[in-house]
Amino acid sequence: MSKTLLSRIKPLHTRKPTRSSPSSPPHIKNLVHETIHILTTHQQWEQSLQTHFSETQTHVSDVAHFVLDKIPNAELGFKFFDWAFRRPYCCPPTGSAYNSLLKRLAWFGVVSEIENVMQSMKVEDIKPSKDALSFVILAYADSGLVDKALELYGFGVHSCGSVPSVYACNALLMVLVKNGRVDVARQVYDEMLEKDGEGVCVDNYSTCIMVRGLCKEGKVEEGRRLIEERWGESCVPNVVFYNTLIDGYCKKGEVGRADGLFRELKLKGFLPTLQTYGGLINGYCKDGNFVAIDRLLVEMKERGLSVNVVVHNAIVEARCKHDGSGTAMDAVVRMIESGCEPDIRTYNILINSLCKKGKVEEAEQFLEQAMKRGLVLNEFSYTPLFQVYCRQGEHCRALDLLVEMTKRGHKPDLVSFGALIHGHVVSGDVDFALTVRDRMIDNGILPDACIYNVLISGLCKKGRVPAAKLLLGQMLDQNVLPDAFVYATLVDGLIRNGNLEEAKSIFELAVEKGLDPGVVGYNAMIKGYCRFGMMNDALSCLEKMKKKNHQPDGFTYSTIIDGYVKQHNLDAALEIFKLMVKQRCRPNVITYTSLINGFCRKGDSDGAVKTFVEMQSHGVEPNVVTYSILIGKFCKVGKLAEAASFFELMLKKKCSPNDVTIHYLLNGFTNVAISKEANESQEKEKSIFLDFYTKLISDGWSQKSAVYNSILICLCQYGMVETALQLNDKFINKGIDLDSVSFAAMLQGVFLGGRSKDWKNIISFNLNEKELQTAVRYSHIIDSQFHGGKISESTLVLQSLVEVDKSEPQEVEDTER
Repeated sequence: MSKTLLSRIKPLHTRKPTRSSPSSPPHIKNLVHETIHILTTHQQWEQSLQTHFSETQTHVSDVAHFVLDKIPNAELGFKFFDWAFRRPYCCPPTGSAYNSLLKRLAWFGVVSEIENVMQSMKVEDIKPSKDALSFVILAYADSGLVDKALELYGFGVHSCGSVPSVYACNALLMVLVKNGRVDVARQVYDEMLEKDGEGVCVDNYSTCIMVRGLCKEGKVEEGRRLIEERWGESCVPNVVFYNTLIDGYCKKGEVGRADGLFRELKLKGFLPTLQTYGGLINGYCKDGNFVAIDRLLVEMKERGLSVNVVVHNAIVEARCKHDGSGTAMDAVVRMIESGCEPDIRTYNILINSLCKKGKVEEAEQFLEQAMKRGLVLNEFSYTPLFQVYCRQGEHCRALDLLVEMTKRGHKPDLVSFGALIHGHVVSGDVDFALTVRDRMIDNGILPDACIYNVLISGLCKKGRVPAAKLLLGQMLDQNVLPDAFVYATLVDGLIRNGNLEEAKSIFELAVEKGLDPGVVGYNAMIKGYCRFGMMNDALSCLEKMKKKNHQPDGFTYSTIIDGYVKQHNLDAALEIFKLMVKQRCRPNVITYTSLINGFCRKGDSDGAVKTFVEMQSHGVEPNVVTYSILIGKFCKVGKLAEAASFFELMLKKKCSPNDVTIHYLLNGFTNVAISKEANESQEKEKSIFLDFYTKLISDGWSQKSAVYNSILICLCQYGMVETALQLNDKFINKGIDLDSVSFAAMLQGVFLGGRSKDWKNIISFNLNEKELQTAVRYSHIIDSQFHGGKISESTLVLQSLVEVDKSEPQEVEDTER
C-alpha cells in the first residue's frame, strides 16, 4: 500500500506547463514549419516570407500564432510579430497572436517586454487567455517579481473571469511563501479553493506549499488542520505532508509532537525518508537528546538510508553546544567511518566552538586540516579566529591571520573585516579598528552602515563624540547612507556624554531625512530625556513613537519607570507599570528592579519586598542590582538580619555579588550594632552569615574582619569559590592580609570545589603555628555547621600543617587581633 501511495507524491519544485499548440490541418503545419525554417536560415527573411505566403495564398494572420508558438527565441518572435501585423494593409494583431507572443516572452523570461505587450492588448481591448496568463505569472514568479505576479493573478480572476493554471498558482504561492508573505499566500490559496471546480485549481503541491509556509511561521497546527480539511479525492495524504509537519514541529521546539507524527506515519504504512529522519534529528539536536538521535541513526542504517553531511553537521553542532568539542570530535569520527566526508561547514562548526571556549590552537589545527583536505575556506572559517584574537587582545595575531588569509588566495571580504573591526572595538582598541577600516578601503571594500555603526558606538563609549561625528561625515562622503541604527548610536553617545541638545538635533535630522528612527532610535531619545529628568518630553516622545506605529517595548517602559523613580515620583512610575502590563508588554528584571529601588527610596521596605516576591512569581529572576538595592536599604536602616538573609538568598540563586553588594554589607555591619530583633530573627530563621558574624564578634574579632570572613565563608559554602578568591585578592590589594579564619574558609571552598591537589597554587598563606591552630578551630566550626560534625579533608590538611609547624622551631608572634 505504501508504495502505491508514495508513487502518487508530487515533487516539490516549480513546474511549468508544457508548450502546446492547437491542432491544425497538415498544410498549415507544413507552412508553419517552412516559415520557421526561412526565419532561422534566411538573412533577408522578410522578402522570402512575403514571396512564400503570396505563393501559398495564405494570410499571415491565419498562421502567425502557430509560428509564434514554435519560434526559437524571443527577439525573432518580436520581429516576426511586427512584420506580420505592422506592414501596410495588413490585418491588426489577433488575440491568438498576442497570446502566443506573451507565452514566448514568458517562456524565455523576457519580462521587461511583457508589460508593453499587455498594454497594447488593453488598448485594442483584447484580454489575455488563461494559458497566456499562466505563462506570464510563472515568468514573474521565477523572476522574483512578486507584486506583478500577484497583480496579474488578480487581473485574471477578477477581470478575465478565469483562474490561472494550477502550475501558475503554485508558482505564485511558492514565491509569496519564500518572501515571507504567508498571509497573502493563504488568501490566494483560499481563493483557489473557492474557484476549484474539478480539482483543476488546487493539487497536493498547492496544499504542501501552503502548509510549508504556515510551518515556517510557526503555525504548525493550522497547517495540520489544512491538510485534514483537504483529505479526499483531490488531496491524497503522503509522506511529504508528514515531513513538512514534522520539520515544523521540530523548528517550533515541539519535538514530542513531531515524534508522535513520526510514529503515526509508520503506522499508516509510509516509509520515512531521509527528510523525515533529518527533520526529527534536527529537533532532538536542539534538545540535546542524543539517546533519541542514536536510536534514529540505527534505524536509518537498518533501512539502508545513508545519513548525509547536513544531518551529520547538525549532530556535530549539537554536540558542541551541549557536550563540548570532545564529543563533537567523536561525532566527526563516526561520520567519516560511515562513509560521509566532512565538508567546510563541519570544520567551521568545530572552529567556532573551540574559539568560543578560547581553545585557539586547536581551532587553528582544524583550519589546517580543512585546507589539507582541499576544502575551500570561507569567511565563517576565519571570522571566529579574528574574534577570539581580538577578544584576547592579540591584535597582531589577528592581522597576521588577515595577511595569511590573503596569501592563501582568500581575499578578505566585508564579513571578515567586519569581524576584525568588531573584535577590536569590543576589546576597547577603537583606534586600531579605524586602522583596519582604512586598510579595508585600500583593498577596495567599502564599509557598510553596520561597520560604521560599530565604530561610532566604540568612539561614543570612549567619550570621543567629536570623532564619532567626523566619522559620520566620512561615511556620507563615501555615499554610505546611515541607517536608523547609526543615528540611534550617535544619539545615545551624545546623551552618555551629557549633550542632550545635540542629540535632539541629530534625532530630528534623521527624521527630516525620511529615516524612521524605529524602536531603537525612539528608545535612545526617551533614555536621554529621562536621564536629564525631562519626563514630560519623554512621554511626548513616547506618543510620537506610537503614532509612527512602533510599539513601546520593555526597554521603553523600564526607562520611563526608572526616570520617574530617580525623580522620586513612585506613583507616576507605578502608573507607567500598569500601562505596560495593560499593553501586554512583559516587565523584565530592569522594570522590577527600578520599582524596588523606588520603594526603597520612599522608605517602603514592605513594598520593595512585595515587588521582589511578585517578580519571581512572574518568572523574572532578580539580578545582582536587585539584591544589592535591597541589601543596601536594609543595612542603611539597621535591619541587618534582613540584609544577611537577602545576601544568602542571592548566593543560593548563584547570583555573584559585586563591589557595591560587598560595600553595603561592610558599611552596614561595621557601623550598626546587631539589634535584639536581629538576634530573634536569627533564632527563627537559620542564617549562616549571622551565625558566623556573631561568633566572630563574641570571640573578639573586629567588626570588619567578622563581616569580611562571614562573606568569604558564605561564598565558599555556596560553591562560589572563584568569587571568593577574587574578593580575597581585592582585600589583599587594599592591605588586608589573609587571617586564620579567611584561610580556613578559603581552603574549605577550594576542597569543596574539587581542587584539593592544587590548593597551594591557589591560596598563598604565611601563618605561624598559633594562627594555624586558630584556623583548625574555625575549620572544625565550619565542619559542624555544614558537614554534621564530620571532619572535612581541608581540616585534616590544616591539622597536618600544624604538626609540620610544631616540628620546626620558630618564633611565634600573635598578630591575630
